[in-house]
Amino acid sequence: MAQEELLRTRSSGLPGRPTESTNLADILERVLDKGIVIAGDIQINLLEVELLTVKLRLLIASVDRAREMGINWWEADPSLQAVDDRESLERGGGNEQLERENRELRERLERLEQRVGSGTVEESSGER
Repeated sequence: MAQEELLRTRSSGLPGRPTESTNLADILERVLDKGIVIAGDIQINLLEVELLTVKLRLLIASVDRAREMGINWWEADPSLQAVDDRESLERGGGNEQLERENRELRERLERLEQRVGSGTVEESSGER
């Protein structure tokens, strides 16, 4: 009985290799958890003269792992902050502020239209 069990474990796969199949989600989770770095350089030379050098560095990791390594450039990037603002607006976070600004602008427009209609814009600004 013990020999049959030993034979089954030996025939199930190579030592150190997992016996169950691993799916893509598991592999991606492991890569993001540990992180992976891919580095390479491309040089273009013409007659022993270096014309162009491109240095490629790629880090693939989860946001939490990147923060642990001290990488957080996306938190201060203004072009990415606009995305966060749009998302908060879509979720309803800025609706009250937009409604208030809208109301203030309409009131201001009404006052300006009233001044233009009564001729007070020319007197108050001194222009035209």
